[in-house]
Amino acid sequence: MPLARPENPKILFLFSDTGGGHRSAAEAIIEALDLEYGDLIDTKMVDVFREYAPPPFTRAPELYTHLVRVPQAWRLGYHLSDGHRRAMLFNAGTWPYVRRNTRKLIAQNPSDLIVSVHPFANAPALSAVRLMGEQRPPFITVVTDLVTTHALWYHRRADLCLVPTNAAYQKALECGLRSKRVQVVGLPVANRFCQPASDKPALRVQLGWPKDLPVILLLGGGEGMGPLERTAKAIGRANMPATLVIVAGRNKELKSRLESYPWTKPTFIYGFVHNMPDIMHAADIIVTKAGPGTISEALNAALPMVLYSRLPGQEDGNVTYVTGKGAGVWAPQPEQIVAALWNWIDHPDLCQKAAHRSRSLARPDAARKIAGILAERLGVE
Repeated sequence: MPLARPENPKILFLFSDTGGGHRSAAEAIIEALDLEYGDLIDTKMVDVFREYAPPPFTRAPELYTHLVRVPQAWRLGYHLSDGHRRAMLFNAGTWPYVRRNTRKLIAQNPSDLIVSVHPFANAPALSAVRLMGEQRPPFITVVTDLVTTHALWYHRRADLCLVPTNAAYQKALECGLRSKRVQVVGLPVANRFCQPASDKPALRVQLGWPKDLPVILLLGGGEGMGPLERTAKAIGRANMPATLVIVAGRNKELKSRLESYPWTKPTFIYGFVHNMPDIMHAADIIVTKAGPGTISEALNAALPMVLYSRLPGQEDGNVTYVTGKGAGVWAPQPEQIVAALWNWIDHPDLCQKAAHRSRSLARPDAARKIAGILAERLGVE
């Protein structure tokens, strides 16, 4: 009788769709695990809010979309809750309410390793697994904010905390984590963003874009948020010798309005796309909000950045990071965006210099590094 095949070790990923970066980071790590270790490791993703939170937290992804549209309120909430002691008070206050659901999450998803890519998942999950005693699985946090990171990311009972930048490393130490439990690895992005750039003219032919004009890529996140329409029309009125590519995300009404606008230069408008790596690699300049995931993808695609909006508190450091390293500019008003674009179009050497700075900041091996760390914890070679 053949021997039974031992079960693969299991990794449970805790995330939530409050912003696109948490899901995409988890998916990038899982992709790297598959590429490096094939079918030797099983993985599962759980949306901690949608699947296991008590009401009203089950509506957190929808509430997030509304909250980020009120930047003053977001800034106030961010700063009032940030800080090690305030984070501890928040965790202590919410634990009685989420305790039953979190214990259910852990019980229904047995695993050999837990990886959190969301700050609100850390404390509840660690409190639940603590009850397992010596049988508890290791717990690793992967921080998916880039520079200005909230104290809720850093819990002293986590076995390891993987951070994207030196600034995030310093914040971890300020929150009481020991240095041997914190590693700087970069922010994980999908493998296709990290590949060497394809032939740009060929990609443009594939996408149906003109080959002989610089390409400006305008993004507003998965939901088409921020002053995307106003920015797009300002660029259109500037009548630059360039192709404009606009990704409106899931915002169908915005996409429809943009499609009906009388553009005078080649303009391509998309909704939610699945070929963003190709689109980025075919572009020359990106105009975007200062989200950590998009910035990391743009760095890997060696794109100069014009950053036009940010979440107060959470994304302030992202702007400073990009502009301070020479990889982009901060232009919060449409006329400033247009001026920055004209400067790069009129001075391609400056645009190329920013592209080189962007490439130098990229960490294309971040997802594979994290995959290696997780596999080592599981004893998989």
